[in-house]
Amino acid sequence: MDIHNDIKVSRAISPAAAVTDNTAFVSEILDTANFAANELLIATGSLADAGATFTVLLEESAADDMSGANSVADADLIGTEAAASFDQDDDDSTFKLGYRGNKRYIRATITPAGNAGNAFIAAMWVQMNGRTAPQA
Repeated sequence: MDIHNDIKVSRAISPAAAVTDNTAFVSEILDTANFAANELLIATGSLADAGATFTVLLEESAADDMSGANSVADADLIGTEAAASFDQDDDDSTFKLGYRGNKRYIRATITPAGNAGNAFIAAMWVQMNGRTAPQA
């Protein structure tokens, strides 16, 4: 199997300076056209604040600007938003959440609560089973 040419990887949430408040991390919008498999991969660095939680939400829309966006129904998720969410004990960890719905565009939001310390978070989109190969 040749995974290198079968997947497309895109930026979702760029690595950045630590967030020290409850500002949400909002991903780039992913165009799911021409792909049968779409996955969000989240990586955490140091999560310094005791008591901080980070809740993941996946939204879908038919519009490329996410107008009319809805939360993705549980039946259209591979995994759960709860399992992709994390807290201050999850330093240097990874989480994943898949999408199998029929809307063309998706976006993820990671919302901190109780965060006053440093939180380092990044994420990427991975797409597979494209209609054409190799992927860029």
